[in-house]
Amino acid sequence: MKIVIIGLSITSSWGNGHATTYRSLLKQLAARGHKITFFEKDMSYYAQNRDMPQPAFCDLFLYNSNEELKTNYKHIVSSADVVIVGSYVQQGVEIGSWVNHVAQGVTAFYDIDTPVTLAKLKKQDYEYLHPELIPQYDLYLSFSGGPILTQLEEKFKSPMARALYCSVDTDLYYPENREPNYQMGYLGTYSPDRQPAVEKLLNKTASIYKEGKFVVAGPQYPNDIKWSTNVERIQHLPPIEHRKFYNSQKYALNITRADMVKAGYSPSVRLFEAAACAVPVISDKWDGIQTFFDPDSEILLADSTQEVLDYFNSISEQDRKQIGKNARQHILNQHSSTVRAYELEKYLHQVMQLSEKS
Repeated sequence: MKIVIIGLSITSSWGNGHATTYRSLLKQLAARGHKITFFEKDMSYYAQNRDMPQPAFCDLFLYNSNEELKTNYKHIVSSADVVIVGSYVQQGVEIGSWVNHVAQGVTAFYDIDTPVTLAKLKKQDYEYLHPELIPQYDLYLSFSGGPILTQLEEKFKSPMARALYCSVDTDLYYPENREPNYQMGYLGTYSPDRQPAVEKLLNKTASIYKEGKFVVAGPQYPNDIKWSTNVERIQHLPPIEHRKFYNSQKYALNITRADMVKAGYSPSVRLFEAAACAVPVISDKWDGIQTFFDPDSEILLADSTQEVLDYFNSISEQDRKQIGKNARQHILNQHSSTVRAYELEKYLHQVMQLSEKS
């Protein structure tokens, strides 16, 4: 198939989780024989931090305005078998309306931020999606599963809503034979709604567990945060450094955005990346997490400093490593980008079959 994607970014992972998601999925789609074209708005903050300026697995076009996109690339969009518009695309409502007007193939909305999107719609914040646009897309691909899919179909009248969770490229994320430098690490852009959990589960833990080193990597953290003296800060960690980062930890911390916690069934890319490296993950708790990993044998759940400290003090080294191995096996079976590419193909074929019948 000829697949066109208009997304937030694939060239730069700075301050967003979209780029790594697109990279892992599109790489596998290309490996399965599909021709991929990606359109990205040329934003200065991404231009200054491009860690994949020329992806090998897709044709890339940077555009400066919606008018340029519509004028110069209409023929590519209209002739594609599938056109996917991603969440947080600037002026995404205008682009989505145009796509659904000119595209002759299947149209889909890929929501990498579903709970955030629905919270914005509730506030009548139509930054990149409008309720009237949802029924126009043939397919709504959601980073969140569970009850939210029913809501998208019944309340917002999506013809077909399906979970397309994040995934991980297991060619890039795997265990390394290295001695961990850190007791626990966290990777994520600063977010006000995540910071209280980072403070409670990592920073406060570090202030008590003085014999261990901790690390927090990610941009945009305010300078006035008082980190424990045994917490190292890394401003930005490009994806090429992620595998080494995870393999340098005894435990990886996963913290989820508030809207994602409220919705449930919303795993993060970082959660899957750490697990693919066979690093045991300590995660905050949310509905549906047990459908992705088995608590205690594949993932450790905590909502207090004491619970984290209890894991450190009670789990043997052998058991710690086994939890990581179990999680990696689960990733290989269900959450690799290879599996996700197959799932997307299956959904697209379902839409095409329904279209043929009608």
